[in-house]
Amino acid sequence: MSLFRYPLSRRHFLATGSTALLAGTVAAPHVARAQRADFTYKYANNLPDTHPMNIRAREMAEALRTESGGRFDLKIFPTSQLGSDTDTLSQLRSGSVEFFTMSPLILSTLVPNASINGIGYAFPNYEAVWPAMDGELGAWVRQQIAKAGLVAMEKIWDNGYRQTTSSTRPIATPDDFKGFRIRVPVSPLWTSMFKAFDAAPASINLNETYSALQTKIVEGQENPLAVIATTKFYEVQKYCSLTNHMWDGYWFLANRRAWERLPPDLRDMVARHINAAGLKERADVAQLNANLQADLTKNGMVFNKPDPEPFRDKLRKAGFYAEWKGRYGDEGWSLLEKACGKLT
Repeated sequence: MSLFRYPLSRRHFLATGSTALLAGTVAAPHVARAQRADFTYKYANNLPDTHPMNIRAREMAEALRTESGGRFDLKIFPTSQLGSDTDTLSQLRSGSVEFFTMSPLILSTLVPNASINGIGYAFPNYEAVWPAMDGELGAWVRQQIAKAGLVAMEKIWDNGYRQTTSSTRPIATPDDFKGFRIRVPVSPLWTSMFKAFDAAPASINLNETYSALQTKIVEGQENPLAVIATTKFYEVQKYCSLTNHMWDGYWFLANRRAWERLPPDLRDMVARHINAAGLKERADVAQLNANLQADLTKNGMVFNKPDPEPFRDKLRKAGFYAEWKGRYGDEGWSLLEKACGKLT
C-alpha cells in the first residue's frame, strides 16, 4: 500500500507506481551535461530518494545548472551512499564532499552547541521553532558552526518533531521508557535525554537502523513521521507514540574552502537556491505529517498521544535541563528560553 495518496505526493513522493517514472533522476546522481562545469560539487545526505529533502534538492540542482549556464553542477548522493553520518562529516571537513545536510544533534559531535534546538520538550510547536531558528538562536548556532571551518546556510531544513516507535509496547508515560532499548543517533544529547528517562539508548547510524530493529538489537527508535515512512520502519515496528520529544532539523553545510572557491556571483546564487529549496522542503514535511498518521495506521501501526508534561517534569527532576544549560552556557540557553519559555 502506498503511503502517499494526496496530490502533491503522487508526483513528488515515492509510491509504488512512480518508481519507474523517477528512476532516471532518483536512482543515481545527476549525469554530467556535455558542457563541462566550472564547478562540480557533491552533496550528500542520509535520507531516501523519496524524502522531500531529496526531491527539492534535485529541483534545486537543475535550477542551479540552468541559471549558472552550466558553470555549476551539483551531484546528489542520498541514502548515505558516501558513508555513515560520521564518515560523511569527516569527508565534508576534508573537502572530499562539498555539501552535507545533517541534524544539528549529530553535528554536535564536532560543534557541541549545535544541538541546542534538540533539547527535550523545549519547543512546543512550529510557531516557536521557525522564529528562533530563522532568528537569534539560529544565528548563534551558525556562529558556532563557523568556528569549526564549516559554513551553514541561513535557512535550516525541516526534519520534524520526533516520535517514538516500538515493537514491544507503546510509550504512554515516562515509566514506559524504563529499560527500553532504543536506537538513537550518534549524539551525546540523545543519549543523555533517554538515560534521564531510564531507557537503554544505543547509538546507531540511520542507515543501519532498519536492520537493528529487524534483528531485535533494539526494541524501538525515534524519528519524525516522514522518516518513519520513507525508511519503512513501519514494517518492523508496531507502535508509534506521538511523544514530540524534540524538534530536529538539517543544517545545509558547506566545506568552507570549497565555498570560498566559488566566485561571489555563484556563491550568492547557490545560497539563494539552497535557502529557497529549504523553505519548500519545510512546507512539504508539514504536508506529509498532516497525512502520514492515517497512512501509517493503514500499514499496521498503532498510535497513541501521551501528555508531554510528565516527560518534561521527569527531565527537570533528573537534572537534564540544568546539565545542558551548563554545557551550552548562559548566552545560548537564554536565547533558547527566549524562544520557548522557561525550562529550568
